[in-house]
Amino acid sequence: MTFKSMRERLLASSMICGAAILGLSATQAVAQEGTVSEVVVTGSRIPQPNLTSASPVTVVGAEDVQTRGVTRTEDLVNQLPQVFAAQGSSYANGATGTATVDLRGLGPNRTLVLVDGRRLQAGTPAAGAGNTAPDLNFIPSALIERVELVTGGASAVYGADAVAGVVNFIMQKDFEGVRLDLQYSGFQHKNDSRVQDVIRARQAGALDPTQFPIPEEDVWDGGTTDLNLVIGANTADGRGNVTAYVGYRNVQAVTQDQRDYSACALGNNPTGPHGFSCGGSGTTAPAQFIPGGGSESALTLDPTAPGAFRAYSSARDAYNFAPSNYYQRPDERYVLGAFAHYELNERAEVYTQLMFMDDHTVAQIAPSGIFGQNININCNDNPYLSASMADALCNAGIDQLPDDPNRPETLGPNSDADLDPNNGQQASVAILRRNVEGGGRQADLRHTAYRGVVGLRGDLGDGWHDVYGQLYGVVTYQQVYLNEFALSRVLKANDVVVDPQTGQPACRSAVPLLAGSNADPNCRPYNVFALGGPSAESLAYVQTPGFQNGEYAQTVVSGTVTGDLGQYGVKTPWTEEGIGVALGTEYRREKLDLNTDVAFQTGDLLGQGGATLPSQGSYDLYELFGEARIPLVTDMPFFHSLSAELGYRWSDYSLGFSTSTYKVAGDWAPVEDIRFRASFNRAVRAPNIVELFSTSNVVLNGTTDPCAGATPTFTQEQCARTGVTAAQYTHVAANVAEQYNGLTGGNPDLDPEKSDTVSVGTVITPTFLPGFSLSVDWYNIQVEKRIGQIGQDVTLERCALTGDPFFCDLIQRAPGTGSLWLSNNGYIIDTTFNTGKLEVEGVDVEATYRMDFADYSAFSALENYGGLSFNFQGSYLKDYLVTTLPGDTPFDCAGQYGNVCTGSAVPAAAPMPEWRHKARLTWRSPWDLEISGTWRHISEIAVDNPDYVGPDSKLKAMDYFDLAGTWGVRENVTLRFGVNNIFDKDPPLVTQSNCPSGPCSGNTYPSTYDALGRYLFVGARMDF
Repeated sequence: MTFKSMRERLLASSMICGAAILGLSATQAVAQEGTVSEVVVTGSRIPQPNLTSASPVTVVGAEDVQTRGVTRTEDLVNQLPQVFAAQGSSYANGATGTATVDLRGLGPNRTLVLVDGRRLQAGTPAAGAGNTAPDLNFIPSALIERVELVTGGASAVYGADAVAGVVNFIMQKDFEGVRLDLQYSGFQHKNDSRVQDVIRARQAGALDPTQFPIPEEDVWDGGTTDLNLVIGANTADGRGNVTAYVGYRNVQAVTQDQRDYSACALGNNPTGPHGFSCGGSGTTAPAQFIPGGGSESALTLDPTAPGAFRAYSSARDAYNFAPSNYYQRPDERYVLGAFAHYELNERAEVYTQLMFMDDHTVAQIAPSGIFGQNININCNDNPYLSASMADALCNAGIDQLPDDPNRPETLGPNSDADLDPNNGQQASVAILRRNVEGGGRQADLRHTAYRGVVGLRGDLGDGWHDVYGQLYGVVTYQQVYLNEFALSRVLKANDVVVDPQTGQPACRSAVPLLAGSNADPNCRPYNVFALGGPSAESLAYVQTPGFQNGEYAQTVVSGTVTGDLGQYGVKTPWTEEGIGVALGTEYRREKLDLNTDVAFQTGDLLGQGGATLPSQGSYDLYELFGEARIPLVTDMPFFHSLSAELGYRWSDYSLGFSTSTYKVAGDWAPVEDIRFRASFNRAVRAPNIVELFSTSNVVLNGTTDPCAGATPTFTQEQCARTGVTAAQYTHVAANVAEQYNGLTGGNPDLDPEKSDTVSVGTVITPTFLPGFSLSVDWYNIQVEKRIGQIGQDVTLERCALTGDPFFCDLIQRAPGTGSLWLSNNGYIIDTTFNTGKLEVEGVDVEATYRMDFADYSAFSALENYGGLSFNFQGSYLKDYLVTTLPGDTPFDCAGQYGNVCTGSAVPAAAPMPEWRHKARLTWRSPWDLEISGTWRHISEIAVDNPDYVGPDSKLKAMDYFDLAGTWGVRENVTLRFGVNNIFDKDPPLVTQSNCPSGPCSGNTYPSTYDALGRYLFVGARMDF
């Protein structure tokens, strides 16, 4: 067989999958061509007679790119009901700068991403990324021919990580000519939300009403420019092709103050407008001071009496951190690449793929500051303290620090004989002061990725073919973190005295006579006691950038041989089709190297929630694999076809373990119109480098402390189990921002996860209704020895309610205060290890139909008006069971969201509705005009805390309607246009108590819901 015929097979595969999108069944597509007998589809390496995969395969075609106005590949896959939102453009707090895909809500690490059947390299080496999932930004959406999803374990075919399934991006590779594609898109929204009542109520009682702005009524923003050029040419002898592409994308930022429902951080207030309140952070400007370690003693500056304190009030003084957060990150991306192949002779062909990306984005969140750090305030010689201030801070009943033997006992204006008892002493005061003068914290993120594939395909004769390939992928990463405070400088800048030579306030470290070994002549005093704020000089001193850089490299060498044993008579007596086999071997190496500067390593950057440490690691593995497709019966009564599929893969890791994965599948069509399929897949996921080798450190990782505040949720007895003393009970400071410390990090002793996927389904393609197909598939996925975290909130609850030493020993409260956030001495151990179990069960439904008006007499009046195409994809999530540790009773997150079901206790970073669907109807006119309408539905979701009562106890069901069209203006010019979320629906809103940082932003889940309003796009494609 020549490579021309092999290319015909691939072309047929493309045609058949595209036909499925338009409503044709696979068998009908083959019959219409009549010349093609074998195709290759994702889910197996063996050529098959038609599109009859025993495992469910969902296909997304280029038409979906057109009708959605997609410029980001993440938006193309996130529309599918089987996909849950993960890292993407809406992430600001916790953003890695990447976009990832999450099948079944099992986490991006458990979804294997392929490009033309080959593994895509990791997306980032960034510390804290939590995963090494590939970055979808790397894939140019303009070159996507189709996307094939196998939803279920596929490790026997493609290797580790395919626990939830495989997403395979098939790229255009045989283009000829020149194509210029350009598009502009953006958002339009009318701000008329009822939340405006909440904002106005907060304005009325706020110390600074300007912190709570109401945006303009009509806004246009988030503009995106996308330009792509594709050039393809065949070789002069017709034996090869080169397809090259270059693309540019520019995305404009949207901040949360541009939408009324995200302009303030919402809290639960039964007496407030619509049950909401505008909350905020206790890190404020002017500062909040906690001299006694308990929130009831908190103070702030009195604006009516300079030089005096008054009691801090959250309702009046809390800082609105929402406005400056990015709802959509700005992004600038360049892509460049080429696909080429050349037929050396009738039996050999070489091929290559070269891909490049440079992506630059900025993640911005609220300004940094001093976040409750205990700072030593000199009590008697601080020129910024009035006598009443000094008395409030230094005589608050807290322990005084001992005298500093390295400084004189007397200093400054109070250095005469009648010394205050506090002279020469310091008081430890928790200070919370927001850096409103410096602007938002910005993570300037850049990823530069390269991918090269070189391979050889050969025809060995007698029906045997081999494929050999070598893949190298690398991503380099750079981060510059801006507008941060350095703790080491803050401590110096707050140790203020009067310079005896100038008589002016100065840092003790900048006064030569007093500095000693702590000298820092650059220090400028940072005045936290002034209503007007600190000086520009002091701000320049305490602010410092942080730097990270790293690289993740992947090398793959693989070889595969496929053949048909039928030529040797290896077949069953009931069919003429022989047994197809595929045998192969693969070598893969993964390597990570992350470097951070001293500021990150020491935890000196106050707004980071902890240190970011360097990490390095690598591993490699060798694999052997094989597959067999066994036709059992064909063309017999009640057995139009019956076949089985077998697969096995053995993997040997340099980490000290080996794994075995396998699959068993069957396919039975009693008649041509109906087919039944079933499969069992054993899949594995080996721990990735981040999970193995990331260095442990204390970071902000939890969302609750039920023992904090004046009225704790837990009883004194329950809190005592978590380490709270009787004296501390009702005096532990609560974090208004609901962020608490956890000790996180990797674990080199992790074992691989194991998962079993069972799938049973049916496919109906009735001959009496040409153009119609329906598939219904039940699935069950169970993941054992899950690699993950218990979750800080779960640990606290288990300890308090049960007193189990396993959980209670993980809690380390700060001495004295009992806090889990005021210092790094208070935290909960939440490192990575093999925990419990995940089980996901549900049903997928897909239906397609295509008809021409001329084919039906009932539509004879419309026979000159083209036809209709219909596509429906729905997914029902019956169970999402999480077993924290072996022996625990599982809890079910299906249909729920919140701190447990969208927090660190589960891998999903998105709400999990029980039902989602997408239905599209397309009118195909005879005038090169197509109009498509799409209905997207997300079912109602309840909060995961059954005792919670609030306006966000349930998030209402959402229905979005989209309209799009394409028009062939000329033979070589096609326009496209469309609007998504036609009715500009506001997203469902959640309070901060149910809003984990990262997936939840702007009081909603913007990767799940249309958070920015009505999306409009217009584009053109020109072929030359």
